[in-house]
Amino acid sequence: MDPRIRDLEGVFALLDELMAPTDGDWWDGFYADRTRRIPFFVDKPDEHLAEAIAQGVLRPGRALDLGCGPGRNALHLAAAGFRVDAIDLSATAIAWGRERADAAGVDVGWRVADAFTADLPGPYDLVVDSGCFHHLAPHRRLDYLRLLQRVLVPGGLLCLTCFTTDGGVAVPDVELYRSGRRTGGIGYRAEDLRWIFDGYAELLLRPMTAQGQDAALFGEPFLWAVLLRRPPIDSDPM
Repeated sequence: MDPRIRDLEGVFALLDELMAPTDGDWWDGFYADRTRRIPFFVDKPDEHLAEAIAQGVLRPGRALDLGCGPGRNALHLAAAGFRVDAIDLSATAIAWGRERADAAGVDVGWRVADAFTADLPGPYDLVVDSGCFHHLAPHRRLDYLRLLQRVLVPGGLLCLTCFTTDGGVAVPDVELYRSGRRTGGIGYRAEDLRWIFDGYAELLLRPMTAQGQDAALFGEPFLWAVLLRRPPIDSDPM
C-alpha cells in the first residue's frame, strides 16, 4: 500500500513518478548551452502574440509568462507596455532572461518557481504560455486549468503555443504512462485542445505561420497558435 493515496494530490504525485522527470535541474541542463540550435532560443516573440498586440486584441495590462524560458515573449510584452511577471523552473533560463531584459532596457518581474505551487501575485489580464503546457503529464492538465482559474481574470486571455501532432508525441494518454516518457513534449490535435479548454471562447486556433531566419518574429508550423478567452466565472470548465 502507498500511504500517499489519501487525496487527489497523492494520486498525482504517484502518477508523476511514472513519467520521466522534467524538473528545474533538467531544464537547467537544457538551457546551459546557449549556442545550441534550439528554435525556442531565439530572441523573438511568437508571431500570433505579436499580431494580437499589433491589432489591439491584446491591450496592455498585467501579464504572466508561464514557463518563460529566456523570456522572448516577456520582453516583447514589457516593451509593448504590459506589466509582466515571468516564471520558470530553470534558474539558468531566468538568468538568461534577466540579461536580455537588461540589454533591452525593459522591466520584467522574474521568478524561479513552479507555477502550480508558487504564490503568484495575480490576477492577470493575460497568461502567455509558449512551451509549458505540452510538457505537462496528462493528469497535470487539471492543475493547469485550476491555475488559470486562480490567476486569470474572468474574460482574460490565454495566448498558448504548443505542439501539434507533427511536433510532439501523439499517442493516447495511457501509452504515455505505460512508456513513462513524453520525449520532448505531447502533440495535440485541434479537437484535443478544444476538449481540454471546453468553455473557453476560441479567438484563434491554427498552426503557427512559419517565419524565416531573418524575420523579427518566431513561428514554426509544428506548433499551434492559440488565443482563448476565459469564460465568466459562473461557467468555468472546472
